[in-house]
Amino acid sequence: MSTLMRAHTELIRRSPDEHFPSFQALWDHCRSEAESSTEHWRLPQDLVPTPMDDGLALDLPVATPQLNAWSFSQLCGLAGVNAATMNRLRPGTSAQAFAETLPDGSKPLQVYASPERVRAIHPASYTRLQNSELLSLVREFATDFRPPQEAAGGGSGLYCGEQDMFVFLIDPTGWVEIKSEVFAPGFFLWNSEVGARTVGIQSFWFQKVCQNHIVWDATDVVEFSRRHTSNVRDALPVIRTMIEQLVEKRDKRRDAFAKQIAAAMKTQVGTDEEVVLKMLRDHGIRRKVAKQSLELARASGGFTLFNLVDALTRLSQQSAFAGERAESDVAAAKLLTLAAT
Repeated sequence: MSTLMRAHTELIRRSPDEHFPSFQALWDHCRSEAESSTEHWRLPQDLVPTPMDDGLALDLPVATPQLNAWSFSQLCGLAGVNAATMNRLRPGTSAQAFAETLPDGSKPLQVYASPERVRAIHPASYTRLQNSELLSLVREFATDFRPPQEAAGGGSGLYCGEQDMFVFLIDPTGWVEIKSEVFAPGFFLWNSEVGARTVGIQSFWFQKVCQNHIVWDATDVVEFSRRHTSNVRDALPVIRTMIEQLVEKRDKRRDAFAKQIAAAMKTQVGTDEEVVLKMLRDHGIRRKVAKQSLELARASGGFTLFNLVDALTRLSQQSAFAGERAESDVAAAKLLTLAAT
């Protein structure tokens, strides 16, 4: 099993303004950004910025949005100048430096901007995938999934900033038994509308999420990612399929476990205490624990497999020793497999 650190890394690197309290709040933000942002096509030599009192801006047909940190760094890369050095110059000097260093070209560049901010500058080969498109898949196919418990310091697992989006969701009702241990499904989803990272998903089954959003004891970990090239939209059906498969596997496992429990409730081990005691001993249960289990099962209505497993589980929770708890839990799981489903 694995320890997954991705959500923890996102938690500690995000500024407070990138945190969202709910999936709906994140959805509203991403949809608003998509609706207010437009692609413009400009030749490289036409991207000389206009100096403003507090930075640089580009003259576009409908507005004069300012460069943010990301688009400024992209423009510096296009001009072949050092961003840290350019940041030390006054806006007017910086604009003049761009006028002298931006290359001439015949291929237009894609300028992605809202009325207030230039969000990104890319060559024509870059293909954008909106955050809201990914969140639409989640809204439709992962309806039972929610953010985990609030992290220390208030992190929700839902983040979006100027450069990228990250989503951490789990199904808090999806606990099922896998190989005698209990797991729940979850996934990470990420994207960048401005080219800062790939689009991708990582699905998994986990046993615990701590307050630092570290995912412990993860199994069935599956990851997919794709760069924002011409075929990036092919990622949408893949991500949709991975979410659907996670949900389908959860339902199958949960249904199978429910059937096993129902069968265990109907399966009588016997009526003679000595016969039942011998069966428990044959399955590796210590004599003292076996006798206590018999007493609890009798009080619950008889020696069915379910009553015996329930008794072993209750006794396990009372034990102060991890070794004894593990021993009882394994024995209970083995007993449950005897139910004829």
